[in-house]
Amino acid sequence: MTKSFVNVFEVHNMDMKQGDTLKIQGRIRDDADKFAVNLGSCVDHIALHFNPRFHDERDGAVIVCNSKRHGSWESDQRDSNFPFSHGAEVKIQITFTGENFEIKLPNGDVIVFPNRLALDKITYLSVDKIFKMISFKFS
Repeated sequence: MTKSFVNVFEVHNMDMKQGDTLKIQGRIRDDADKFAVNLGSCVDHIALHFNPRFHDERDGAVIVCNSKRHGSWESDQRDSNFPFSHGAEVKIQITFTGENFEIKLPNGDVIVFPNRLALDKITYLSVDKIFKMISFKFS
């Protein structure tokens, strides 16, 4: 079975190291039910899956963070702090501390998610096109 990544923006061979911050600015589509930002070493090894969901079956509006090891999802971390709205332009900052990912939300709150895969650098980024990326940069 072939996977189609037509609806995903991907960057391979990046060099995000401990202490680096990824700043993403974009607009959430009006019809979005969720979107995702993934950081890892490849599509089957995702250290951070950041997934705001507008209408989750279990929790309603929720941010789900997870990791994927060898193509298998691990256990969700859920946060009900949901500062996203349809059609909004937002900025998200993700700092890679080595031990954790610190995700600064548009309202200034921070979600901390552990680096379960113990990666020492991040080489892969993907973002759903439901989130129309305006810019991204590292600092």
